[in-house]
Amino acid sequence: MAAKKYDLKIITLINTIMQKHGNRYGTHRVIEPKGVLPQPANKLDNNMDEIYDNEILIDVQTLNIDSASFTDIHNYAKSQAKDPNNEAEVMEEIKKEMFLNVELQGKHRNRRTGSGGMLLGTVEKIGDALKGKIDLKEGDRIATLVSLSLTPLRIDEIINIKADVDQVDIKGKAILFESGIYAKIPNDMPEKLALSALDVAGAPAQTAKLCQSGQTVVIMGAGGKSGMLCCYEAKKRVGVTGKVIGLANSPKSTQRIKDLGFCDVVESVSGMTPVQVNELVAKLTNGQMADVTINCVNVPDCEMTAVLCTKDDGIVYFFSMATSFTKAALGAEGIGADVNMIIGNGYTKGHAEITLQELRECEKLRKVFEELYA
Repeated sequence: MAAKKYDLKIITLINTIMQKHGNRYGTHRVIEPKGVLPQPANKLDNNMDEIYDNEILIDVQTLNIDSASFTDIHNYAKSQAKDPNNEAEVMEEIKKEMFLNVELQGKHRNRRTGSGGMLLGTVEKIGDALKGKIDLKEGDRIATLVSLSLTPLRIDEIINIKADVDQVDIKGKAILFESGIYAKIPNDMPEKLALSALDVAGAPAQTAKLCQSGQTVVIMGAGGKSGMLCCYEAKKRVGVTGKVIGLANSPKSTQRIKDLGFCDVVESVSGMTPVQVNELVAKLTNGQMADVTINCVNVPDCEMTAVLCTKDDGIVYFFSMATSFTKAALGAEGIGADVNMIIGNGYTKGHAEITLQELRECEKLRKVFEELYA
């Protein structure tokens, strides 16, 4: 028995010595081109047989695909299907596209939108260099708060596609780098509910930072996942002296945000009609326009609509991953709009806590999220 214990110690020591140390930002996983960070890299090493000593190996259950990315993949799948009205055929094309993304890149980054999403899974292994330095243990359930567009991923099987909520259940593995952020799944709400909210946690948290008492705030895509959270947070921040204008596209999303009652005004209008929306917002604000405009729309070509909603020296926050920086910057220049544009960073301090707290403190909001996503 003593000899077996001794042998086990030797094996553990050898494994520890042999485990390689990686760069905290994950550049050691970049195959091509060398020298860049994992997000802009064309291909990552997604070999999960061995991990570096400062990596976390995750057994993946669900991919929560970025809304702009999933919308694009779904539309692309319809264009590839022999019968675009055959849902089963479209689902198979979605699977092909997702497998191809990972095969070509070692991660799930949409090859057209460039965006990813996030994942839900179980911590399978923690590198020796991180043990005792992080608040995780093997077996913990977590949601990664970094994009799939920079996460080494292996998909072994796609089990189920939930197209209405942009979620895909899989069997697979993923790597979280030392610099990667995550949230433990809370025990007071269903996993899929927490995942759906954490996927867009940057939006309401940034809204909390940007909106102040008495301001007028326009939220584009108000009836969507990030839009609803932003509307709630915006109204809380601007108070009774402020005004929140929610713009939604489809009748369903328009009615949803109306029923929630977070907005002072809700209008149904397409984000791709900048002049029409400009005239509408001018009418609703007596020509004053918005102090803050938040773009949560998941389709392209809505950049100038957001700019035209906003007063000079106002703020435009582009949370949508369908945003083109070029269109926004050059378009604003072209019409002489002096606005401060913020490209949506999915991370801001405390974003997970702020977002989950919204679901805890607002029963109506939580109920809608449970019905749609949980």
